[in-house]
Amino acid sequence: MSEFRIHHDVNELLSLLHVRSGDGADGYIDLLQKHRTPYVTTTVSAHSAKVKLAEFSKTPEDFLRKYEELKSKNVRNLDPLVYLLSKLTEDNETLQSLQQNAKDRAESSANTTTTTSTSFSLTQTSTKMSMQEVDELRKKLCNVTASANAPMQPAEVTRKMLRDRHNKKNPTQLNPVFPTWVYDRPALIGDFVIGTASTGEPPVAVGTLPLAAQEQALVEDLLFVLSGVDGRDITAQPVLGRQDRFFIVEPTLDMSVKELVSRILPVASYYSTVTRFIEEKSSFEYGQVNHALTAAMRTLMKEYLILVTQLEHLLRQGLLSLQKLWFYIQPTMRTMEILASIASSVDKGKCEGGSTLTLLHDRTFNYTGDSQAQELCLYLTKAASVPYFEILEKWIYRGIIKDPYSEFMVEEHELQKEKIQEDYNDKYWDQRYTIVQLRIPSFLQKMADKILSTGKYLNVVRECGRDVTCPDAKEVLYTLKERAYVEQIEKAYNYASKVLLDFLMEEKELVSRLRSIKHYFLMDKGDFFVHFMDLTEEELKKPVDDIVPPRLEALLELALRMSTANTDPFKDDLKIDLMQHDVITQLLRVLAIETKQEKAIINAEPTDIAQSGLEAFSFDYIVKWPLSLIINRKALTRYQMLFRHMFNCKHIERLLCNVWIYNKDFKQYTLDCAKWFATAFALRQRMLNFVQNIQYYMMFEVMEPTWHVMENNLKTASNIDDVLHHHTSFLDNCLKDCMLTNPELLRIFSKLMSVCVMFTTCMQRFTQSKKMERMVLEKGSLEAAAAQGDHTDEKKRLTTKFLAEPANTSQCDASFEATINKFDSNFSLLLLDLLDKLSVYSTNDCEHSMISIIYRLDFNGFYTERLERMAGERSQKAAV
Repeated sequence: MSEFRIHHDVNELLSLLHVRSGDGADGYIDLLQKHRTPYVTTTVSAHSAKVKLAEFSKTPEDFLRKYEELKSKNVRNLDPLVYLLSKLTEDNETLQSLQQNAKDRAESSANTTTTTSTSFSLTQTSTKMSMQEVDELRKKLCNVTASANAPMQPAEVTRKMLRDRHNKKNPTQLNPVFPTWVYDRPALIGDFVIGTASTGEPPVAVGTLPLAAQEQALVEDLLFVLSGVDGRDITAQPVLGRQDRFFIVEPTLDMSVKELVSRILPVASYYSTVTRFIEEKSSFEYGQVNHALTAAMRTLMKEYLILVTQLEHLLRQGLLSLQKLWFYIQPTMRTMEILASIASSVDKGKCEGGSTLTLLHDRTFNYTGDSQAQELCLYLTKAASVPYFEILEKWIYRGIIKDPYSEFMVEEHELQKEKIQEDYNDKYWDQRYTIVQLRIPSFLQKMADKILSTGKYLNVVRECGRDVTCPDAKEVLYTLKERAYVEQIEKAYNYASKVLLDFLMEEKELVSRLRSIKHYFLMDKGDFFVHFMDLTEEELKKPVDDIVPPRLEALLELALRMSTANTDPFKDDLKIDLMQHDVITQLLRVLAIETKQEKAIINAEPTDIAQSGLEAFSFDYIVKWPLSLIINRKALTRYQMLFRHMFNCKHIERLLCNVWIYNKDFKQYTLDCAKWFATAFALRQRMLNFVQNIQYYMMFEVMEPTWHVMENNLKTASNIDDVLHHHTSFLDNCLKDCMLTNPELLRIFSKLMSVCVMFTTCMQRFTQSKKMERMVLEKGSLEAAAAQGDHTDEKKRLTTKFLAEPANTSQCDASFEATINKFDSNFSLLLLDLLDKLSVYSTNDCEHSMISIIYRLDFNGFYTERLERMAGERSQKAAV
């Protein structure tokens, strides 16, 4: 039982008991986790817990009766639950809560009963039934009761339900049905036929005969009853539901004879139970395991009937007395009792397949001190396990499931691998084949995961068109020594792991594929990315609806051919994908971060839809079967999130570099403005430093080291599950260290990026307006000089005069300076907030430390000093 399962079960139990969870629940969880060893479920600990609960209960007999009933149904996890309840009895606070709940329920139940009785009395007084109506009602009730107690009806209902369930699940493979005469002729069953006694003259009462005659008559009757036929003085009673059969013995018999008869009659009851079980479970709907079990029981019943025949032969020779019959039947009584007990337990627990084998296995071990009983149960378990192990052999040796009655522990679901090429269905590996816990035999519980993986590995290779059969394939047989079939499963698992791993690594070149993805999604090929951005920048600036995808694909092809990516053999699998949402929205939706921000984004109007090509752009990759098991849609989505995050940083870096170019060109027109323009230049450089350091940190301090760790782990992987685990861990670590899984850091970072974008837009607009202003003034000066006929001198004079009088634009410059100061303040506050949060998370999370980015962004302590100064100012204001 996993830690999550323990948490879930304890909290669910306490909620059902209406007990306040909290520290108490944590205490029980810790207790169960410490005692997860098999010792907790041993007979000794379960018995002590049962005794403790019985002593604590007000009605110990009822509790023990219910416990035995559940035990007979082979209810799983019964002993751990009893152990937990025994510990609950030691918690006084929990007991008080339970007592209060019981009191409240009793009061509410009393109120309901009072209301019901009042309404019933009113109804009773208002309506009166005549005696004729009462007789008719009694007859109808008797008819209904008789039909409900018909011996064949419950079996028929169950049989029909199982048949419908199987036919619904397998519409192309319908269950065969026995002919109607099998059910219409109950005498064929071999059990007692009720209501067929002769109506001749009443016989002489056997009690009036001499003792020897009574004994002789009862011996003959007993032989009939032991073979499922009513006697003259011993008659079988109808069976109600799943109860045992009872008999009525002539009351006038001598007490000594009656006592011996009562000792022998349980054998007839056992025979009736086993016979009914054999006939019912032999139907197709109950599965092959039950078929094999009933076949083994039928063999034993044949031996039993041979014994009855031999006893009848002795009776015909006059050599069989009632005492001898009791002597001869005693060894068989124990066998019949065990068979009837197993039949009743399988019937009550509605066991099929693996659950039937679990019950038989547990019975075999419970009879450890009784060699004869253990040998009998071992024979039944071996016989019943044959069809189950045949299914197991096909699965672990060839990767094929042939389970017509849904008994095997592995269940197949209808998921087509062909669709993976379209949508990279990552559910295929996890949900195509799953384990059904109730169908796992207890002796295979430890190997269930390996059994599932073995068949899945072989199935992948087989669906690629290659025939695989384990060279170490041997027949798997049930034995009390688990090591025998455990070794067979281990060999099959090792072979399947090696076959699939070699197939993916060598033939399908998995590592080369991953490196190809790294070139593009993680920007491993720098020259390709620069070429691509230069070629597509103008196209991506357009609105998404105006972009022509074939044009982008053509530009991508050109960038691939012009860069070192041309040597990549898998470059043709790279595609363009225009996403619906921007990168921040995608991160919040895909990662399912439960925050107020995400809920606000989801509930808000669709303003988060990507507007431009730059916001919507991403790469996609074509992956075919079976590599799509590793590089599935979930993995590709994570690659896309990393790519879009870095692409956004690269785009903002280019915008800031363009601002630097505009500023450099504009400085020749603003010689006297350098003083108030210096703030904007410094802010631009700080923003550029921030973006570049973030990129360096993600690419060279997160992705590259993590990638090398993954490559080394892939070299030592022993199976495909290890490959999946290492690949998923690589992506998860990259996402976490790149601040993409923390909603708080993601929110601050997105705001910082937005400030940088707005700053570059403002600077470009201001620079362009200044250029236009200078061009208009220069044009006017030149026109005035041309009118006077002095071009050169007038141009120099007017230009020098314009540059010497910055007061003409003082109002515009003041507004610009205030805007830059606001950008500076916002950027600084957000960056200080980011550094503060990074420091907190790096301290609390030792596994994924982001402390290096703090030192990189604040290498000279500038922001730390500013943060301390702001904290001091806040404390002074608070003091005032």
